[in-house]
Amino acid sequence: MSSPSEENPVRTTLEVADLQVSVAGGLVAVQDVSFEIRRGESVGLVGESGSGKTLTCRAILGLLPATGRIDGGRIVLGDGADAVELTGARRSTWDQVRAVRIGAVFQDPASYLNPSLTVGHQLAEQLRVKGSLSRRAAHDRAVELFDEVGLHDPAGVFHQYPHQLSGGMLQRVLIAIAVSCEPELLIADEATTALDVVIQAEILALLRRLRDTHGLSLLLVTHDLAVVAESCDRILVMYGGQVVESGPTDQVLRDPRHPYTQALMGVATIGSWHRRRLDVIPGQPPAAGEEMPGCRFAPRCAHATAACESGPVPVADLGGDRTSRCVLAGHLSLSPRVTTGQEVPA
Repeated sequence: MSSPSEENPVRTTLEVADLQVSVAGGLVAVQDVSFEIRRGESVGLVGESGSGKTLTCRAILGLLPATGRIDGGRIVLGDGADAVELTGARRSTWDQVRAVRIGAVFQDPASYLNPSLTVGHQLAEQLRVKGSLSRRAAHDRAVELFDEVGLHDPAGVFHQYPHQLSGGMLQRVLIAIAVSCEPELLIADEATTALDVVIQAEILALLRRLRDTHGLSLLLVTHDLAVVAESCDRILVMYGGQVVESGPTDQVLRDPRHPYTQALMGVATIGSWHRRRLDVIPGQPPAAGEEMPGCRFAPRCAHATAACESGPVPVADLGGDRTSRCVLAGHLSLSPRVTTGQEVPA
């Protein structure tokens, strides 16, 4: 008799293995990035600006800039008979994947909408092209989707232009477009960054509800650890184009096993609204493509030793679905702060 796990195996929505992406001049900006997202799972991708988060997402979407290219690794959407290799995929494959099996929401939604067309027309057009609906069916489904994402008077919103809607409303429109064909994976790249805290909370709640009702997987890209703590099952921490730590969100944030993750915790404000002292991470992150023989965080790390700079640092399996790219990950206590601090003026 088979076990429950054998009867209901965990399905994989996305697998990224050993991904390497280079940009202008052949500079390697993303290196040795591996992770997977399971069906119905929410994964947070965090790190400083320039760490490679957005470039990784654009590689997954096949939307790298003209100077960018994938030099190595694999990106596979789905598993079993539904698996599609996205690395080097043809245009015909992307037409069947983008907006159908993968949806995307970005920062500044107005820049992704045509200002000369009503938002309803833009959503209905996608439903007609990607979903093969009739004009009438596309209109009715668009209104339903606007209602589903929490837009008041969805029938009225259908006839409005982007400039007539607020930032929060535009983000809801973009989310409606992104989930209109019920994709397996939704990539939200800094989707709440430009919104005030109230609207941000509403958008995050909406994403959680859509995840539950549609069963989609979510890759949430953000620099805000509080957002990840509230919304994600697992976390991936990127630095210098590499994933330096990963694992269940609550475990990683409670007990980080990489000095960079600890440093991020020092500058975050999770549960620390009254803190008078803000930590900073000394130094600067490496430039894209900068060659470094060892750990890319070593020049900024208080725990760095000669071993950290002597050669490439492999990813250590810590058990329990946790990994860390640190030579001391298995036995280093990260309780001491690895950052310096600055007082916040009253």
